[in-house]
Amino acid sequence: MSNRAVFDFRKSSYSGSQGECVEVALNVPARTAVRDSKDSAGPLLVFRSDAWSAFVADVKAGDLPAR
Repeated sequence: MSNRAVFDFRKSSYSGSQGECVEVALNVPARTAVRDSKDSAGPLLVFRSDAWSAFVADVKAGDLPAR
């Protein structure tokens, strides 16, 4: 999926104005795209939606080890 125009990116309402955020696009069936808000033309990370949901659930639950 290389056509960037299909993704409708959103930033969290909790994001501040410093520009250090990630943006997420959930509008493409079975895919979730993530990008750096400071570089909208930069690289995208595209995940299967089920994998992204599992990642977010693990973050919320605190199930990921700290580095």
